[in-house]
Amino acid sequence: MQDPKFELDYDRFDSASEGLREALTSTGNGYFCTRGTAEWEDMSPIHYPGTYVHGIYNRETTIMGGRPVLNEDLVNVSNWLVLKLRIEGQDAVRLDNVDVLSYRHTYDIRRATVARELRFRDRFGRETTLRSRRFVSMAHSHQAGIEWTLVPENWSGQIEVVSALDGRVTNQIVARYRQLEGRHLDPVSPRTFGNETIALRVQTRQSDIYVAEAARTRVFRGEGYDDGPVEVDRSLYQMEDYIQQVLCFDVEQGRPTRVEKMVSLFTSRDNAITEALAASGRHVLRYPDFADAYTEHEAAWDELWDICDVRLPSEPRAHLLLRLHVAHVLQVCSRHTARHDVGVPARGLNGEAYRGHVFWDEMYIYPFLNLRMPEVTRSLLLYRYRRLSEAQAAAEEAGYRGAMFPWQSGSDGTEETQVVHLNPLSGQWDPDLSRNQRHVNAAIFYNVWRFLQATDDTEFLADYGAELMLEIARFWASTAHYNPERERYEIHGVMGPDEFHERHPGASEAGLRNNAYTNVMVAWIMATVPSVLDSLSASRRSALLAQLAVTDEELHTWDDMSRRMFVPFHEGVISQFEGYDELEELDWEHYRAAYPDIQRLDRILRAEGEDPNRFKMAKQADTVMLFFLFDDDELHATFERLGYPYDQDLARRTIEYYDQRTSHGSTLSHVTFAGVLADIHPPSSWERFMVALESDVSDIQGGTTKEGIHMGVMSGTLDLLQSSFVGARVYKGVLLFRPRLVDRLDGVSFSIRFRGTPLRVRIVGNELTVLAQPEGFHGPVRVGLDGQVCELGAGESCVFPLPSQEPSMS
Repeated sequence: MQDPKFELDYDRFDSASEGLREALTSTGNGYFCTRGTAEWEDMSPIHYPGTYVHGIYNRETTIMGGRPVLNEDLVNVSNWLVLKLRIEGQDAVRLDNVDVLSYRHTYDIRRATVARELRFRDRFGRETTLRSRRFVSMAHSHQAGIEWTLVPENWSGQIEVVSALDGRVTNQIVARYRQLEGRHLDPVSPRTFGNETIALRVQTRQSDIYVAEAARTRVFRGEGYDDGPVEVDRSLYQMEDYIQQVLCFDVEQGRPTRVEKMVSLFTSRDNAITEALAASGRHVLRYPDFADAYTEHEAAWDELWDICDVRLPSEPRAHLLLRLHVAHVLQVCSRHTARHDVGVPARGLNGEAYRGHVFWDEMYIYPFLNLRMPEVTRSLLLYRYRRLSEAQAAAEEAGYRGAMFPWQSGSDGTEETQVVHLNPLSGQWDPDLSRNQRHVNAAIFYNVWRFLQATDDTEFLADYGAELMLEIARFWASTAHYNPERERYEIHGVMGPDEFHERHPGASEAGLRNNAYTNVMVAWIMATVPSVLDSLSASRRSALLAQLAVTDEELHTWDDMSRRMFVPFHEGVISQFEGYDELEELDWEHYRAAYPDIQRLDRILRAEGEDPNRFKMAKQADTVMLFFLFDDDELHATFERLGYPYDQDLARRTIEYYDQRTSHGSTLSHVTFAGVLADIHPPSSWERFMVALESDVSDIQGGTTKEGIHMGVMSGTLDLLQSSFVGARVYKGVLLFRPRLVDRLDGVSFSIRFRGTPLRVRIVGNELTVLAQPEGFHGPVRVGLDGQVCELGAGESCVFPLPSQEPSMS
């Protein structure tokens, strides 16, 4: 089947959809990202020209009812997009002050390039075509460019192009945050660098980070790239937080004129600079013209697609959306990212939802990166390691030991979860207890372990990973208590991934008793610690245990916890938490009939005066997560070690039970259920997979995507294909495959890097082939399927017949 096009295409302007389209057509490079807003439009209820830089946070305080509420936000920095067209001295062209004759907005997925073609008639009858093309360079992390091509169709005359940098921006795209302080920038200074270049420096108000942008604007005659720029009249206007040049020149009927705006962006947190404003000006003066810069940008993306492309030609819609998700993941997490001390915002760098904070979504993001660009995962894990001391201090302050990482993390690793949360249905600010989702600590341990399995990066383990993991294990041991009546360890006062249940009904204290997901993860962590220690050299192991003062008694307790954690059951399924079986059943039919969207049932119930804690329901997969994160044999081993029965039907019973009681209020829930249903009910698994794929591009959550794309679901769908459908998992140093939904996977292919060696994986007909590519070969690796294991050398391939024939070597 022919490849689907690498493109999103909108052939008319729709004001109601523009916010969504701006998020989906963002352009970024893993250092900074800019929403796909038209350059000629100002911030308004329709348009939002946001730009976000990894790690640029600022904390502000809002006084609400006499109570100070702190919020730290990923900052919307100065708007570098501003290009405006004025014809014969009239007002600048906007979509709402001209007659739009035709309009097209396209997004080149392969090049992460946003383009528009606008043909319009102004109030004097002049018809003009404006073609715009824009990129944020994947070749050079600080570079971006805009190209306009202007064609006056039935007139000649004088035009003015306003090229500006605007620091008068705030954070305000998320309606439910607008009561919170959104002003994060203070003006510092504008500046010029020669005749063609303007620059602007601003400073974050609390975190004192300088952000500088410089823009060089030139005009060219014709659509070719051979001739140099032409001289035009320029005038300058500047304020302390805004600077513009107005370029004035004549145009001729039918003759194209090009305008190029090349931009550089630096912050005071960047390496190898003396000062951000000087760096931005110096670099932009050295930039080539748009065409040459774009050629370098294309080459950088070509390299990334060689590594990261995911092909599924038998399913064109899925194929297109998988590639869209690859492009967005790489715009947030690229090799440029690895040079900075940053985590992964749950909503990417495309908006301000969740205030740009880092959550547990990393569990869904890292698997795709681990097997393609592990150096990026490594740097993102170091974001956690560098905040270990803050996590240790948080644990001590709460009366625990070890490291307690925050549910929401920003600049320095302190807890950024707010204490109140606005319910948009009721207009009330309700208490926010989600900071009790301590399972984020288990997620970090899990992420380090899966990274090590994929990479065998023993240096990372020795220098950083083992310390992180031991301190997390110590934290869990300090939160648990031994119940002599049960002869089991218990953990109280936490929330699970579900998020609808913050406490037991009628209880005054926050949190739940014995959340099954949390307790099983803790049992697995404690059982994994010996493998972590065994992977270290004897000298490093001794030094680390001494450094952390880990005693033999502690190690014994951890081992005992791996065998005695309490796991609640009821009706033959794993209980979400102790007491879940005593909750009331919800009248799902009533709520589905009464409300068009029940994903956020908690808000609906609270607006009705009900308490969500009373009911058997879940926002997203909770207990079901266990069957997503671990293969059946891994989970069986954990339960067997705990002394709990684990029959072959436990997964099906548990998954079906919670599927009937989950509203899927998080896009991650669709990913999780698609993964766990791959064995149990393949048609339903594929259906959930498609829902997850469509979740952002079709905005299935009713308006949230415009606030920022969902990094977890975009990465999660890519991992679904590789891990749940093709079934690629690392177990005891072997990359094992267990394909499901094979009838949907004909022609699927992708590249991965396993323990340094590049592999090409594909399914054609009833055969799965794994090729060890000779270019970049690191060393022999073992791959397997259905108990058959092959060792691959450079250039060797292994062909596994599906489902049960003998493999062949070539």
